[in-house]
Amino acid sequence: MPPSTPNTFPIFIAAGEALTDMIRADGENWVSKVGGSTWNVARVLASFGLPSAFAGAISQDCFGDDLYQASLAAGLDLRFMQQLDKSPLLAMVTSSNPPKYFFVGDNSADLYFAPQALPSGWQSAARWVHFGGISLARQPLASKLVALAQSLKAQGVKISYDPNFRNLMDERYDDTFKTMSQLADVIKVSDEDLAGLFRSTDIELAFKTLQSWNPQASILYTRGADGASIHTPNDVASASAIQIKIADSVGAGDASIGGLIYSLMTWPERGAPEHLRFAIASGAAACMHHGATPPSLETAITLYSQV
Repeated sequence: MPPSTPNTFPIFIAAGEALTDMIRADGENWVSKVGGSTWNVARVLASFGLPSAFAGAISQDCFGDDLYQASLAAGLDLRFMQQLDKSPLLAMVTSSNPPKYFFVGDNSADLYFAPQALPSGWQSAARWVHFGGISLARQPLASKLVALAQSLKAQGVKISYDPNFRNLMDERYDDTFKTMSQLADVIKVSDEDLAGLFRSTDIELAFKTLQSWNPQASILYTRGADGASIHTPNDVASASAIQIKIADSVGAGDASIGGLIYSLMTWPERGAPEHLRFAIASGAAACMHHGATPPSLETAITLYSQV
């Protein structure tokens, strides 16, 4: 994808967190991997060929440099990434199976993201802006992002939201969860998200409550190996998961919402079943590689024909 020129701005932006996953490989060794749910979505859209950016702040140390270089390699518009002299945001993954993790970043760079410092005039080019991840559970960053989403919505920009539940999203997150759900044109949730966000085992009731908050939103509801469904104001469609050889599922959820956004932006004439199929294909394509590797458009389209 050709980078944006000084006189052009990306049409898609994901605003939130880019972080480093510190994964405990064995009892003594740790492996670092670039990550962050909103950052991953930006890379997916860039991989599919849309002029895209990640809007957020990273550190100036080795962790931030890795994120910067990965963003450059992905073709993201780097004018939207702010590199600051603050500590990095780390996700310490002490166990992958079962998942155990905690976050380190009490005064880290991500919290100092300044929306007012983004390139002047970028909003006029933006067609779609994505929010989600732990960025919306970390103050004062969360308040900045909610205000940005409200401003963009008022200007007619499409908003998508993937809460991507993590253990720091307790009752203090409830107001943000509801506000962002009411703002969004598109919401992505998994069954695990619903259980965690509503702190309930009644997943069906949780989903109906989410729908009641914003009946005009389209909701992508993923259920892992059980497939996914899309619920729009006028239609409901379901599809099974694609049978592939899975390397791992890291980044699959980010790829699925990225695929849905791409489909909605590129093929607006298509119906809900087709958009759902492309979202599932994109998520499956991400599972064919280790780590949060953005799928190629060619692979996603090939798998789309198999759904």
